[in-house]
Amino acid sequence: MSSRRLERILLVGFMGSGKTSVGRSVADRLGWRFIDFDTEVEAEAGAPIPRIFEEHGEPYFRALEERIADRLLGETGVVLGSGGGWAAAPGRLTDVPAGTETFWLAVSPEQAVARASARPGSRPLLAGPDPLERASKLLAERAPVYRSARWTVDTEDASVEDVSSRIQEILTREYPDLRWK
Repeated sequence: MSSRRLERILLVGFMGSGKTSVGRSVADRLGWRFIDFDTEVEAEAGAPIPRIFEEHGEPYFRALEERIADRLLGETGVVLGSGGGWAAAPGRLTDVPAGTETFWLAVSPEQAVARASARPGSRPLLAGPDPLERASKLLAERAPVYRSARWTVDTEDASVEDVSSRIQEILTREYPDLRWK
Protein backbone atom coordinates (compact mmCIF):
# COMPACT_ATOMS: atom_id res chain seq x y z
CA MET A 1 0.00 0.00 0.00
CA SER A 2 1.47 3.35 -1.05
CA SER A 3 1.66 6.03 1.64
CA ARG A 4 2.09 8.76 -0.97
CA ARG A 5 -0.94 10.34 -2.57
CA LEU A 6 -0.98 11.43 -6.20
CA GLU A 7 -2.89 14.69 -6.57
CA ARG A 8 -1.73 15.98 -9.92
CA ILE A 9 0.41 15.12 -12.93
CA LEU A 10 2.54 17.81 -14.57
CA LEU A 11 3.69 17.28 -18.14
CA VAL A 12 6.63 19.38 -19.32
CA GLY A 13 8.57 19.51 -22.52
CA PHE A 14 9.27 21.42 -25.66
CA MET A 15 6.54 22.64 -28.00
CA GLY A 16 5.23 19.79 -30.11
CA SER A 17 6.20 17.13 -27.55
CA GLY A 18 2.59 16.07 -27.08
CA LYS A 19 1.77 17.67 -23.72
CA THR A 20 -1.79 18.54 -24.72
CA SER A 21 -2.69 15.35 -26.58
CA VAL A 22 -1.05 13.05 -24.05
CA GLY A 23 -2.40 15.12 -21.15
CA ARG A 24 -5.97 14.74 -22.39
CA SER A 25 -5.48 11.01 -22.87
CA VAL A 26 -3.99 10.42 -19.41
CA ALA A 27 -6.70 12.58 -17.79
CA ASP A 28 -9.40 10.56 -19.59
CA ARG A 29 -7.86 7.31 -18.38
CA LEU A 30 -7.93 8.56 -14.79
CA GLY A 31 -11.27 10.33 -14.96
CA TRP A 32 -9.43 13.55 -14.06
CA ARG A 33 -9.51 17.01 -15.64
CA PHE A 34 -6.90 18.17 -18.13
CA ILE A 35 -5.80 21.80 -17.96
CA ASP A 36 -3.43 23.35 -20.47
CA PHE A 37 -1.38 26.34 -19.30
CA ASP A 38 -1.50 27.99 -22.74
CA THR A 39 -5.30 27.71 -22.95
CA GLU A 40 -5.61 29.30 -19.52
CA VAL A 41 -3.24 32.13 -20.50
CA GLU A 42 -5.26 32.81 -23.65
CA ALA A 43 -8.52 32.82 -21.68
CA GLU A 44 -7.20 35.24 -19.07
CA ALA A 45 -5.59 37.54 -21.65
CA GLY A 46 -8.55 37.36 -24.02
CA ALA A 47 -6.18 36.82 -26.92
CA PRO A 48 -4.27 34.02 -28.65
CA ILE A 49 -0.64 33.57 -27.66
CA PRO A 50 0.83 34.96 -30.92
CA ARG A 51 -1.14 38.18 -30.36
CA ILE A 52 -0.05 38.36 -26.69
CA PHE A 53 3.58 38.13 -27.84
CA GLU A 54 3.02 40.70 -30.59
CA GLU A 55 1.16 43.27 -28.47
CA HIS A 56 2.76 42.80 -25.04
CA GLY A 57 5.99 40.83 -25.54
CA GLU A 58 7.38 37.65 -24.08
CA PRO A 59 8.04 39.04 -20.54
CA TYR A 60 4.34 39.90 -20.15
CA PHE A 61 3.36 36.44 -21.40
CA ARG A 62 5.81 34.72 -18.98
CA ALA A 63 4.51 36.72 -15.99
CA LEU A 64 0.93 35.79 -16.83
CA GLU A 65 1.93 32.15 -17.38
CA GLU A 66 3.71 32.04 -14.00
CA ARG A 67 0.70 33.45 -12.15
CA ILE A 68 -1.63 30.93 -13.79
CA ALA A 69 0.76 28.04 -13.14
CA ASP A 70 0.92 28.94 -9.43
CA ARG A 71 -2.87 28.71 -9.28
CA LEU A 72 -3.10 25.48 -11.29
CA LEU A 73 -0.47 23.72 -9.18
CA GLY A 74 -2.90 24.01 -6.28
CA GLU A 75 -5.56 21.99 -8.09
CA THR A 76 -6.11 18.30 -7.39
CA GLY A 77 -7.29 15.48 -9.65
CA VAL A 78 -5.74 17.17 -12.68
CA VAL A 79 -3.27 16.52 -15.42
CA LEU A 80 -1.48 19.78 -16.28
CA GLY A 81 0.14 20.54 -19.61
CA SER A 82 2.70 23.27 -18.97
CA GLY A 83 3.95 25.75 -21.48
CA GLY A 84 7.29 24.75 -23.01
CA GLY A 85 9.07 27.77 -21.58
CA TRP A 86 7.41 27.74 -18.15
CA ALA A 87 9.30 24.66 -16.96
CA ALA A 88 12.59 26.02 -18.31
CA ALA A 89 12.92 28.51 -15.45
CA PRO A 90 15.25 27.23 -12.71
CA GLY A 91 13.49 25.69 -9.74
CA ARG A 92 10.13 25.23 -11.41
CA LEU A 93 10.28 21.43 -11.39
CA THR A 94 11.96 21.09 -8.02
CA ASP A 95 9.47 23.42 -6.29
CA VAL A 96 6.25 21.67 -7.32
CA PRO A 97 3.84 20.81 -4.48
CA ALA A 98 3.88 17.40 -2.82
CA GLY A 99 1.59 14.95 -4.59
CA THR A 100 2.82 16.05 -8.05
CA GLU A 101 4.44 13.64 -10.48
CA THR A 102 6.44 15.34 -13.21
CA PHE A 103 7.02 13.90 -16.67
CA TRP A 104 9.30 15.29 -19.38
CA LEU A 105 7.87 14.40 -22.79
CA ALA A 106 11.08 14.39 -24.81
CA VAL A 107 11.13 15.20 -28.52
CA SER A 108 13.81 16.18 -31.04
CA PRO A 109 13.90 19.68 -32.52
CA GLU A 110 13.18 18.19 -35.96
CA GLN A 111 10.04 16.43 -34.75
CA ALA A 112 8.94 19.49 -32.76
CA VAL A 113 9.19 21.72 -35.83
CA ALA A 114 7.39 19.15 -37.99
CA ARG A 115 4.53 18.95 -35.48
CA ALA A 116 4.40 22.73 -34.97
CA SER A 117 4.27 23.32 -38.73
CA ALA A 118 0.87 21.63 -38.75
CA ARG A 119 -0.42 24.83 -37.08
CA PRO A 120 1.37 27.69 -38.90
CA GLY A 121 1.63 30.93 -36.96
CA SER A 122 0.78 29.33 -33.62
CA ARG A 123 4.35 29.20 -32.30
CA PRO A 124 5.80 32.72 -32.07
CA LEU A 125 9.14 31.48 -30.73
CA LEU A 126 9.70 29.63 -34.01
CA ALA A 127 8.94 32.64 -36.19
CA GLY A 128 11.80 33.62 -38.45
CA PRO A 129 13.86 32.30 -41.32
CA ASP A 130 15.14 29.08 -39.69
CA PRO A 131 12.66 27.49 -37.24
CA LEU A 132 14.79 24.34 -36.91
CA GLU A 133 17.84 26.33 -35.82
CA ARG A 134 15.72 28.27 -33.32
CA ALA A 135 14.10 25.05 -31.98
CA SER A 136 17.50 23.38 -31.63
CA LYS A 137 18.88 26.33 -29.68
CA LEU A 138 15.84 26.61 -27.39
CA LEU A 139 15.70 22.88 -26.71
CA ALA A 140 19.44 22.77 -25.92
CA GLU A 141 18.90 25.59 -23.39
CA ARG A 142 15.83 24.00 -21.82
CA ALA A 143 16.74 20.29 -21.79
CA PRO A 144 18.88 20.47 -18.62
CA VAL A 145 15.91 21.85 -16.71
CA TYR A 146 13.40 19.46 -18.33
CA ARG A 147 15.67 16.62 -17.15
CA SER A 148 14.83 17.51 -13.56
CA ALA A 149 11.34 16.05 -14.09
CA ARG A 150 11.05 12.79 -12.18
CA TRP A 151 10.28 10.77 -15.31
CA THR A 152 11.27 11.06 -18.96
CA VAL A 153 9.13 9.58 -21.71
CA ASP A 154 10.36 9.69 -25.31
CA THR A 155 7.59 10.86 -27.66
CA GLU A 156 9.69 10.93 -30.84
CA ASP A 157 8.23 7.99 -32.73
CA ALA A 158 5.42 7.15 -30.34
CA SER A 159 1.69 7.63 -30.68
CA VAL A 160 -0.36 9.45 -28.07
CA GLU A 161 -1.67 6.03 -27.02
CA ASP A 162 1.86 4.65 -26.59
CA VAL A 163 3.04 7.60 -24.50
CA SER A 164 -0.14 7.55 -22.38
CA SER A 165 0.28 3.82 -21.79
CA ARG A 166 3.89 4.33 -20.69
CA ILE A 167 2.80 7.01 -18.20
CA GLN A 168 0.04 4.71 -16.94
CA GLU A 169 2.56 1.88 -16.44
CA ILE A 170 4.85 4.15 -14.40
CA LEU A 171 2.04 5.52 -12.25
CA THR A 172 0.49 2.10 -11.68
CA ARG A 173 3.84 0.85 -10.40
CA GLU A 174 4.38 3.91 -8.19
CA TYR A 175 0.78 4.19 -6.94
CA PRO A 176 -0.75 0.69 -6.87
CA ASP A 177 -4.00 2.05 -5.38
CA LEU A 178 -4.51 4.57 -8.19
CA ARG A 179 -7.80 3.93 -9.96
CA TRP A 180 -7.96 3.95 -13.74
CA LYS A 181 -11.16 4.05 -15.82
